[in-house]
Amino acid sequence: MTRTSKAEATRQNILDNGHDLVLRKGFVGVGLQEILKASGVPKGSFYHYFPSKEAFGCTLLQDYAQAYGARLDALLAGDAISGRERLMRYWRAWLDDPGEEDPAGGGWAEDCLAVKLSAEVADLSETMRQILSKGIARLLDRIAVMITEARADGSLPAGPDPMALAQVLYQMWLGAALLAKLDRSRAPMERALAATEQLLACATEAGPTFPVITS
Repeated sequence: MTRTSKAEATRQNILDNGHDLVLRKGFVGVGLQEILKASGVPKGSFYHYFPSKEAFGCTLLQDYAQAYGARLDALLAGDAISGRERLMRYWRAWLDDPGEEDPAGGGWAEDCLAVKLSAEVADLSETMRQILSKGIARLLDRIAVMITEARADGSLPAGPDPMALAQVLYQMWLGAALLAKLDRSRAPMERALAATEQLLACATEAGPTFPVITS
């Protein structure tokens, strides 16, 4: 292993272990010593890659957003399925990750930093808030495109503005994921899946309209 690749592996090791800790305990709840112990690195190594804990948090969110995009690309790959099925494949992944062999392993909501950190980050760090907000905005764009594509291929009926519908769906799923954590139950997300099916089926021109929220 070259010096550069070894350094990158160390950096990624810190991020991976930090990600697992933050998912369990939140960003504020995780101390630097916990990250160092889980990663097996001294304090000096941490500060070599991250000038502060906030800088670590920013990098964690940036890497997460990039990995999420790649994960979504893999999930939606293939032209054989309709636009509607591509859209529903994404929402079902929140419940059950199709890449996991064990169905009990949970879905994407289980390791979603947006679910875990949105409220905490909004009050903690403006830079982290902006990174997370921009990542969610990119995801909403992807969802809106999927809705548009599904309408174009006829697998979804015409309806309200795609971005407005994407925002409503994402907000519903984000809330369902939080309730699922509180209840320790899949039921809130199963209800969100059923509601998503109904919303998409009823989204005709004469159906409900939703305002687009712009930042």
